[in-house]
Amino acid sequence: MAAPCGGPGPPAPSPAGPGSSTGAGPRVCFAAGAAGEAAEEAPGRRQGKVTVRYDRRELRKRLHLEEWILAQLTALYDCREEEIPELEIDVDELLDMESDGARSARVQEILVDCYKPTEAFVGDLLEKIRGMQKLNTPQKK
Repeated sequence: MAAPCGGPGPPAPSPAGPGSSTGAGPRVCFAAGAAGEAAEEAPGRRQGKVTVRYDRRELRKRLHLEEWILAQLTALYDCREEEIPELEIDVDELLDMESDGARSARVQEILVDCYKPTEAFVGDLLEKIRGMQKLNTPQKK
Protein backbone atom coordinates (compact mmCIF):
# COMPACT_ATOMS: atom_id res chain seq x y z
CA MET A 1 0.00 0.00 0.00
CA ALA A 2 1.38 3.43 -0.85
CA ALA A 3 1.03 6.22 1.68
CA PRO A 4 2.65 9.64 1.75
CA CYS A 5 5.70 9.75 4.03
CA GLY A 6 5.01 11.67 7.18
CA GLY A 7 1.39 10.63 7.59
CA PRO A 8 -1.92 11.79 6.17
CA GLY A 9 -2.57 15.26 4.89
CA PRO A 10 -1.19 17.42 2.10
CA PRO A 11 2.52 17.21 1.32
CA ALA A 12 4.73 19.73 3.07
CA PRO A 13 6.00 22.60 0.93
CA SER A 14 9.57 22.30 -0.26
CA PRO A 15 12.24 24.35 1.55
CA ALA A 16 12.84 26.41 -1.58
CA GLY A 17 9.21 27.53 -1.62
CA PRO A 18 6.03 26.50 -3.40
CA GLY A 19 6.99 28.02 -6.75
CA SER A 20 10.48 26.54 -7.02
CA SER A 21 11.39 24.16 -9.81
CA THR A 22 13.75 21.89 -7.90
CA GLY A 23 11.80 18.82 -8.98
CA ALA A 24 11.28 17.69 -5.38
CA GLY A 25 7.70 16.59 -5.00
CA PRO A 26 5.87 14.55 -2.42
CA ARG A 27 7.60 11.32 -1.49
CA VAL A 28 5.78 8.01 -1.34
CA CYS A 29 6.56 5.17 1.04
CA PHE A 30 5.38 1.64 0.39
CA ALA A 31 4.20 -0.26 3.44
CA ALA A 32 3.32 -3.94 3.59
CA GLY A 33 0.66 -3.49 6.28
CA ALA A 34 -2.02 -0.92 7.02
CA ALA A 35 -1.29 2.79 6.64
CA GLY A 36 -1.17 3.28 10.41
CA GLU A 37 1.66 0.77 10.79
CA ALA A 38 3.93 2.80 8.50
CA ALA A 39 3.74 5.85 10.76
CA GLU A 40 4.49 3.77 13.89
CA GLU A 41 7.69 2.18 12.57
CA ALA A 42 11.10 3.58 13.49
CA PRO A 43 12.82 5.79 10.91
CA GLY A 44 15.75 3.33 10.67
CA ARG A 45 13.60 0.48 9.40
CA ARG A 46 15.01 -2.05 6.96
CA GLN A 47 14.58 -1.23 3.29
CA GLY A 48 13.06 -3.74 0.85
CA LYS A 49 15.29 -6.14 -1.05
CA VAL A 50 15.36 -7.26 -4.63
CA THR A 51 13.16 -10.29 -5.15
CA VAL A 52 13.97 -11.01 -8.78
CA ARG A 53 17.19 -12.55 -10.00
CA TYR A 54 18.63 -11.54 -13.35
CA ASP A 55 21.51 -13.07 -15.26
CA ARG A 56 23.48 -9.85 -15.57
CA ARG A 57 26.17 -11.37 -17.78
CA GLU A 58 23.57 -12.46 -20.33
CA LEU A 59 21.85 -9.06 -20.14
CA ARG A 60 25.19 -7.34 -20.74
CA LYS A 61 25.91 -9.58 -23.74
CA ARG A 62 22.46 -8.78 -25.13
CA LEU A 63 23.00 -5.04 -24.68
CA HIS A 64 26.35 -5.18 -26.48
CA LEU A 65 24.76 -7.19 -29.29
CA GLU A 66 21.93 -4.68 -29.69
CA GLU A 67 24.41 -1.79 -29.79
CA TRP A 68 26.45 -3.65 -32.41
CA ILE A 69 23.32 -4.36 -34.50
CA LEU A 70 22.38 -0.68 -34.36
CA ALA A 71 25.85 0.40 -35.49
CA GLN A 72 25.80 -2.15 -38.33
CA LEU A 73 22.33 -1.11 -39.51
CA THR A 74 23.43 2.54 -39.47
CA ALA A 75 26.32 1.60 -41.77
CA LEU A 76 24.20 -0.68 -43.99
CA TYR A 77 21.50 1.91 -44.53
CA ASP A 78 24.10 4.72 -44.73
CA CYS A 79 22.10 6.98 -42.43
CA ARG A 80 21.92 8.31 -38.91
CA GLU A 81 20.47 6.19 -36.13
CA GLU A 82 17.19 8.13 -36.13
CA GLU A 83 16.71 7.51 -39.87
CA ILE A 84 17.03 3.72 -39.84
CA PRO A 85 13.81 2.14 -41.16
CA GLU A 86 11.59 0.37 -38.63
CA LEU A 87 13.23 -3.05 -38.40
CA GLU A 88 12.78 -5.66 -35.72
CA ILE A 89 15.54 -8.20 -35.44
CA ASP A 90 14.28 -10.35 -32.59
CA VAL A 91 17.24 -12.25 -31.17
CA ASP A 92 14.99 -14.59 -29.16
CA GLU A 93 13.07 -15.46 -32.33
CA LEU A 94 16.36 -16.26 -34.07
CA LEU A 95 17.50 -18.40 -31.13
CA ASP A 96 14.23 -20.38 -31.35
CA MET A 97 14.98 -21.38 -34.94
CA GLU A 98 16.56 -24.76 -35.50
CA SER A 99 19.25 -23.94 -38.06
CA ASP A 100 21.55 -21.15 -39.16
CA GLY A 101 19.97 -21.40 -42.61
CA ALA A 102 16.55 -20.51 -41.19
CA ARG A 103 18.06 -17.70 -39.11
CA SER A 104 19.92 -16.33 -42.12
CA ALA A 105 16.79 -16.43 -44.28
CA ARG A 106 14.80 -14.58 -41.58
CA VAL A 107 17.37 -11.79 -41.24
CA GLN A 108 17.67 -11.48 -45.03
CA GLU A 109 13.86 -11.18 -45.17
CA ILE A 110 13.97 -8.34 -42.62
CA LEU A 111 16.70 -6.53 -44.58
CA VAL A 112 15.03 -6.98 -47.97
CA ASP A 113 14.96 -3.23 -48.71
CA CYS A 114 18.66 -2.65 -47.92
CA TYR A 115 20.56 -1.76 -51.09
CA LYS A 116 23.99 -2.71 -49.69
CA PRO A 117 25.21 -6.32 -49.41
CA THR A 118 24.04 -7.84 -46.13
CA GLU A 119 25.77 -11.22 -46.20
CA ALA A 120 28.69 -10.14 -43.97
CA PHE A 121 26.30 -8.61 -41.42
CA VAL A 122 24.13 -11.73 -41.35
CA GLY A 123 27.15 -14.00 -40.96
CA ASP A 124 28.58 -11.88 -38.13
CA LEU A 125 25.19 -11.70 -36.42
CA LEU A 126 24.76 -15.48 -36.51
CA GLU A 127 28.28 -15.88 -35.12
CA LYS A 128 27.54 -13.46 -32.27
CA ILE A 129 24.25 -15.10 -31.24
CA ARG A 130 25.75 -18.58 -31.29
CA GLY A 131 25.88 -19.74 -27.68
CA MET A 132 23.55 -17.03 -26.39
CA GLN A 133 20.54 -17.92 -24.29
CA LYS A 134 16.99 -16.72 -24.67
CA LEU A 135 16.05 -14.09 -22.15
CA ASN A 136 13.41 -15.73 -20.00
CA THR A 137 11.26 -14.25 -17.30
CA PRO A 138 13.54 -13.56 -14.33
CA GLN A 139 13.62 -16.17 -11.58
CA LYS A 140 12.24 -15.27 -8.18
CA LYS A 141 14.43 -16.00 -5.18
